[in-house]
Amino acid sequence: MTTSTLALKHLVLLGAGHAHVQVLHGLAQSRPADLMVTVVAPYPRQMYSGMVPGFVAGHYALDDCAIALPRLLERAGARFVQAHAVGLDADHRTVFLDDESTLDFEWLSINTGPVLDRTWLDRHLPGATEHALLVRPIERFAMLWPRVVELAGERPLHVAVVGGGAAGIELSMAMNHALTGPGTMPQSHVTLVCGPDEPGAAYPEAVRRRIARALKSHGITVLRDSCTGFAAGEVLLAGGARLHCDAPVLAIGAQAPGWLADSGLALDAQGFVAVNACQQSTSHANVFAAGDVASRMDRPHPRSGVYAVRAGPPLLANLRATAAGQALTPYRPQTRTLNLLSCGTRTAIGAWGPLSFEGGWVWRWKDRIDRRFMRTYSS
Repeated sequence: MTTSTLALKHLVLLGAGHAHVQVLHGLAQSRPADLMVTVVAPYPRQMYSGMVPGFVAGHYALDDCAIALPRLLERAGARFVQAHAVGLDADHRTVFLDDESTLDFEWLSINTGPVLDRTWLDRHLPGATEHALLVRPIERFAMLWPRVVELAGERPLHVAVVGGGAAGIELSMAMNHALTGPGTMPQSHVTLVCGPDEPGAAYPEAVRRRIARALKSHGITVLRDSCTGFAAGEVLLAGGARLHCDAPVLAIGAQAPGWLADSGLALDAQGFVAVNACQQSTSHANVFAAGDVASRMDRPHPRSGVYAVRAGPPLLANLRATAAGQALTPYRPQTRTLNLLSCGTRTAIGAWGPLSFEGGWVWRWKDRIDRRFMRTYSS
């Protein structure tokens, strides 16, 4: 029987996040002849979040941080639909897209990456969608950031970064480096609004101390107050003050996509897809999810790119297995992760369990890891 006469089975990859990039890479090596693959993503390239602070600081060009999807899709024999998902009916196996079209599937894998849901923002941080520069989606943020740097060449700027996690910490130092470097006006300044806890509160104490020293050495003001909303040129604070700034940047943790709420899938308390040890929906055996959009109900772990990258190979193996009617293999995420935080300049802070370290050598190590990842999936 030829490929053209086989009854094709349809796998839809919703999103082109880090895990799905690895799934496509694996399918390019070997794809079942009876499997039709469709990838749905809003952009024809996938930004690698680990290198975005380096782009913001000026160490990388935008193309250095982006995986071109057409080449990867061609090698994998996958069809590309450039669109946003706006709905899902898991019971009837249908995805709804923003161009008013639909896609039916036999199997679905969701890896849309972290999002800042605009409905959630309008409710919890009024004014954010109108007045703040949102870090997500990264593609849009990356296109807008160079304009901020241009303005810093014309007049001093005050940038306020809202978010005390890894993204806020890295971006505040990267922005400070970019806005106070050659070709910019003197007296530009960055403030980090990190909430009531100290920056990097989830890290061990030794790492938090290193983060605090790095922020201080870069002259970044740290406000331990919560953002409650935005107005034109202002960040509204829980203490009642208003922080005046030229560019408020929102770099908080991700929310679940709003369209999941009515999907019929089992979700966790925050609205993320509930999955089991095989990264399979706990309610629909033909649906998988990985990365920030998913919550492992058996082994909860932080929403981090480190976990999303590691989730790709086992996801591929289980997608192959389910398409072949074979047993799935549980995936055990690592209990200890290597975390590398870039510090604007070509230095970085590293953490491995209770151990911490920093310096130019850590940045070079991170740079090698990131560039190797890009070469693997861009060539």
